[in-house]
Amino acid sequence: MKTAILVTTHRPYWFPEDGPYLPVQVGAGFQAPIPSVEYADNQGDNIGEKNRTFCELTGLYWAWKNLDADVYGLCHYRRYMGNRRWWKPKKERLLKEKEIRRMLSGRDLILPTKRHYWIETIGSHYAHAHHIEDLQCVEEILSERYHEYLPDWQWMLGTRSGHICNMFIMRREQFNEYCAWLFDILFEAERRLDISSYSDSDRRVFGYLGELMLDVWVRKNGLRYTEAPKLCLERQHWIRKCAAFLGRKLKGSCLDQAGRKGQEWQEEP
Repeated sequence: MKTAILVTTHRPYWFPEDGPYLPVQVGAGFQAPIPSVEYADNQGDNIGEKNRTFCELTGLYWAWKNLDADVYGLCHYRRYMGNRRWWKPKKERLLKEKEIRRMLSGRDLILPTKRHYWIETIGSHYAHAHHIEDLQCVEEILSERYHEYLPDWQWMLGTRSGHICNMFIMRREQFNEYCAWLFDILFEAERRLDISSYSDSDRRVFGYLGELMLDVWVRKNGLRYTEAPKLCLERQHWIRKCAAFLGRKLKGSCLDQAGRKGQEWQEEP
């Protein structure tokens, strides 16, 4: 079984030297090549020019169109999935090939442990942090092209936890199906959304939306998954993150504009 776990990066960093990990430079068309990183999102069949709005998903698209593997995964140069041997250094805890095979036995994919949004739903959190029009656009596309996914989309917006960061490990069949579904929706959203007034951060909209859509696809298709701890190789600035989170919550400008959506995105019992 050939396993390819993409490690998307935009700068020089530490990368695993063995195992299934494959560093890929994203945004390669906008920067100098990274030494020791052989692959880039502007090689072969690619959408590398969209990196500023699709983020690590340009690396995902590159893998979908150019790599041949039995198992595919996506992680980031600072974030990996690992085992539960908490007493070991993080770099020694990254999932090995043998562990991946064992975890996929009888399952369809591996996901990172969920992030919990204790004081709001995923939908209201997105509306506070970004533009509610992004969510409305995806909902319109789903209603037109993938109507059967709408209940799971609404469920995702109303829940308070989810698998985020665009991280996963899955078998070839599911990987191909997921990418075809995901990029069909995101490319259509790109055609419809006017992001000319968005901030540099909000212009990463299609990467953000990809984070939300993975759970929708997994739930609708009844896929069996197991979770692995998410390992962050750098220190997390939790005080800064919490302050920003509360600031968005108190401001609430986007959600105030949401009207009925603020009611619809309450968590299901």
